[in-house]
Amino acid sequence: MNEKEIIADMQLVCNQMFDDDVEENPAVLEEYFDCSCCGKSKCMAGSIQYGNNRLCNDCVLLAEVGLKLGKFNDIQELIDAMEDKRLEEICDFIKKDLGKENN
Repeated sequence: MNEKEIIADMQLVCNQMFDDDVEENPAVLEEYFDCSCCGKSKCMAGSIQYGNNRLCNDCVLLAEVGLKLGKFNDIQELIDAMEDKRLEEICDFIKKDLGKENN
């Protein structure tokens, strides 16, 4: 299986995980958490708990493709690589929150 096929296959799997979670419990669309990888507030549907870290469906795709392609051996490597993105999300949240307080 080549790289494009692996990515396409994992996209299908992640989309199905999201759909399965929604079908099993439609209320999951109203449940949010802060992704340990990208730092965004994301829907619980399609997320996965890796040890102490919960990854959103988008980051699960990145994680599983990266693992399958041998880009890294541990989810923590992806989380570490995404540190700048997480910090950017935190800064954006703080700016928005401060903007609300000033209005």
